Amino acid sequence: MKWVKGLLGLLALGCCASQAPAALRFTEATQKAGIRFTHNNGAFGKKYLPETMGSGVALVDSDGDGDLDLLLVNGTKWPGQSGRATSLALYRNDGGMKFTDVTQAAGLSEPLYGMGVAAGDADGDGDADLYITALGPNRFYRNQGNGRFTDATAEVGLGDSGFGTSAAFLDYDHDGDLDLFLCNYVEWTPAADLWCSLDGKNKSYCTPESYTGQSPRLYRNDGGKFSDVSRAAGILNPIAKALGVALIDFDDDGWTDIAVANDTQPNSLYRNLGGGRFAEQGLEAGIAFAEDGAVRGAMGIDAADYDGSGRASLVIGNFANEMIALYHNEGGGFFIDEAPRSEVGRKSLLTLSFGCFFFDADLDGRLDLLVANGHVDDDIQTVQREVSYAQPPHLFRNLGGGKFQEATREAGAALAEPKVGRGAAYGDLDGDGDLDLVITTNGGPAHLYQNQSEPTGKWITLKLVGTQSNREGVGAKVRLKSSAGWQVQWVKSGSSYLSESQRSLTFGLGSAKPEQVEVRWPSGRVETYTGLAAGRSHTLQEGTGKATPPK
Repeated sequence: MKWVKGLLGLLALGCCASQAPAALRFTEATQKAGIRFTHNNGAFGKKYLPETMGSGVALVDSDGDGDLDLLLVNGTKWPGQSGRATSLALYRNDGGMKFTDVTQAAGLSEPLYGMGVAAGDADGDGDADLYITALGPNRFYRNQGNGRFTDATAEVGLGDSGFGTSAAFLDYDHDGDLDLFLCNYVEWTPAADLWCSLDGKNKSYCTPESYTGQSPRLYRNDGGKFSDVSRAAGILNPIAKALGVALIDFDDDGWTDIAVANDTQPNSLYRNLGGGRFAEQGLEAGIAFAEDGAVRGAMGIDAADYDGSGRASLVIGNFANEMIALYHNEGGGFFIDEAPRSEVGRKSLLTLSFGCFFFDADLDGRLDLLVANGHVDDDIQTVQREVSYAQPPHLFRNLGGGKFQEATREAGAALAEPKVGRGAAYGDLDGDGDLDLVITTNGGPAHLYQNQSEPTGKWITLKLVGTQSNREGVGAKVRLKSSAGWQVQWVKSGSSYLSESQRSLTFGLGSAKPEQVEVRWPSGRVETYTGLAAGRSHTLQEGTGKATPPK
């Protein structure tokens, strides 16, 4: 089978062979965009475990005007602690890479110790609702469609009281509405905080191994209210310590499976059996452990077809001295970690990786990889001289054939600046077709990076609207045929770490021309769309077989 894999690699590499590689460049646009956000982790010397974990970011059209707004999750002060209570922040996109803080006007200024965010049209009215994970209870904010949100947590039954981390909306039962998968971390309260030390003298942050885990949860959407179906669905795992979730149809049967990154516990892969049931197959699939059989400190996760094989593979960010995992989908339900023999593994050995995702940075038709890094101990260099607290992110350029090359420094000094990275998301924030970046930091500012790579390839962006399927088409498989061959992406929620990237799919074309798009909807309907021009965004509505430009 090696010759088949090699041929696929050559086909993927040949996508844009006629075009010279773009000079990757991301410039910091945070200040000029009007983003004035600083994450509050609540730290005041006690070294509570949750202080090391947050926080997330979502790029979502919160007001329905067609562009991506920026939601930044925040912590707050601990009970009894002096200082100002803080809330999440919502910045409205005013165009031209300018943003305005509309948190209070939007009804989102309630203080809470937030962690992550998932965005999705949970009630099917065409607007993106928000689910904020936190040191429980979590919050569900219903989008009223006028730039305002209301707290409907109690009404819909999503006030989970655990240590919430990442979450994702999905239609696991194909009934046309969005359900919710929630990652929970460990059993922790201020009263139950443990004393740990790196040097035997001073308190440090404890590892999750010191705490009892909490199970992830699956909430079924029953038409306005959600029911916890974790046990019946086969999701319960009280030792999970879940931090990241990625939606992945790894067996290509049309049913959305769920991959979970667990911290110091085996990673999970829940195969969707249909009928509302899942079977956990992480061990059989080869993603539960490292090659040496050890568990790793897994944080962020994403799924994508990065090598042109037509199958979704996985990337998982791990703790320092463990390297990133790059699980290639070999077919037949089995994955092999390619990181140890890849530059992705070699360059990430000393970094601690949180947010991570595949995206096409230069629009050449090959998915690149962004990883946000940063340690959890601010004094880590006292015991490990080669490991730093603030760390540069990784930007790996996809060379084709499943090969990556680190291009962080090439992409600019701003992106390569060491930071205590956590959440990360991508989206076209300035409306020019290429994908910009947002990286959050723990206890520090959020960073907005404008993509100014030149020359980038052609592009096409597709927004799906379901009719029989869920309205956002989450779970749809989209295949694009161009003069260079086929590409495939899936409409998804979640991924990365505590974060949500743009829902629309951006396909880089290099110098190729789009010919047709094939969509396999969650309903099972398969439709082909033709006549789609490059350099534009198109809306594909289920049941029409026709694409329409955005309003």
